[in-house]
Amino acid sequence: MISAEDLVWLGEGHALLAPTEDVATARELLAAFDDVLGDRCRALIDCHRDATLRTCRPGHLTGSALVVDSAGTNTLLLLHAKLGRWLQPGGHADGDANLVAVALREATEETGIDGLRIWPRPLHLDIHEVDPPREDPHLHYDVRFLVQAPAGAQPRGNHESRGLRWVPLGGVADFGGDPGLVRLAQLGAAALETLPRP
Repeated sequence: MISAEDLVWLGEGHALLAPTEDVATARELLAAFDDVLGDRCRALIDCHRDATLRTCRPGHLTGSALVVDSAGTNTLLLLHAKLGRWLQPGGHADGDANLVAVALREATEETGIDGLRIWPRPLHLDIHEVDPPREDPHLHYDVRFLVQAPAGAQPRGNHESRGLRWVPLGGVADFGGDPGLVRLAQLGAAALETLPRP
């Protein structure tokens, strides 16, 4: 666990982003969430030692990122190829219980932006059902982080999205964002007012 005085923005290659299979690492990240969603995420980890694997049911842990531009005014949304919805970057842990690293890895892969930096404390939790093609419906226990892009970042995307768009943080709802994404954007905007610059 990172102590409060050691909190800094982390970039690719930082020692605190090393992968681990120890689910206690994921459980520690959830300590600040003293609510129903936090309890449900902790219960998943406590009852399912395979909670970081996509085969775990009723669902599994995922990591996602609210990627903001260097000015902190816009967030990058992706038109998800399988789900057909505008979403934040994120994805499966695939056995890695370091969800900070998972969120940064997914953000980097899905946006194509080099030099992203992540704040190592999660902003938001969301539990939602997904029903992807050729899979059974299941839950994603999504742990969400704030990620900032460097100045001049040009997103390239990958095969997982059909489009990318910078959207004002306050305009996510107007762009079709679900309530969880809208709340994430609100929390990100508030955090950016108090956090140090990356």
